[in-house]
Amino acid sequence: MGLNLSTNIMYLQGVGPKRAELLKKELNINTIGDLLYLFPYKYVDRSKFYRIEDIVNDLPYIQIVGQIVRFQEIGTGRKKRLTAIFSDGTGTIELVWFKGVKWVAKSLKPSVNYLVFGKATLFNGRYNIAHPEVEEYNPNQQNLDAPLQATYSTTEKLKSSYISSRTILKLQQSIYELIPSMVSETLPFYLTDRVKLISLVEALKNIHFPTSTTMLKKAQARLKFDELFFLQLNLLYQKNSRYQKVK
Repeated sequence: MGLNLSTNIMYLQGVGPKRAELLKKELNINTIGDLLYLFPYKYVDRSKFYRIEDIVNDLPYIQIVGQIVRFQEIGTGRKKRLTAIFSDGTGTIELVWFKGVKWVAKSLKPSVNYLVFGKATLFNGRYNIAHPEVEEYNPNQQNLDAPLQATYSTTEKLKSSYISSRTILKLQQSIYELIPSMVSETLPFYLTDRVKLISLVEALKNIHFPTSTTMLKKAQARLKFDELFFLQLNLLYQKNSRYQKVK
């Protein structure tokens, strides 16, 4: 099935009927076009790796590479949580999950190299990362994290169904190569050339997967220009329509 901007989001690989219904209810995403125009609200630098021994208070989000040494379930019922001791050879840090405990324990294994990303906080004299992003680490495989990672708005209901910002980013990646064939330029060349704007295709690519800070700023400028330009055009059309009625 050929995909286009009006294709129902359920037909995108990795979505399906159940996820499509959740995306519709929680984020008003009905089509692939809606997904493409769901823009990130912030970006995180994923180019830097930390050693556990170098972690200090008030760091931004960090990423570390290492292995899970052991798991431990603590508490019962709603207070139940899963902890894991994670080591990179320079020290250890505690990973904590309060939700999806069974799924995490089943999915992650000790002695496997993982890339862990999250916010390190100090609690009872020990650093921990609550609900970290964890994926198998392969230094030779290109991933979603170079150099800036987009972060998308989500909801607790989506998170509880394992649709996180990272999930949305992966869905955006699945349509990335299709953007040139799905998207048509909306502005004439003489206008984009005069005001020094990049193409709409390049803007949409770089708003989700910026190749640099410079390209991210250019993408934001192009999309903001489009928003204001077509808003003004619509207001002018409405004004002219009222004028014609008066005549």
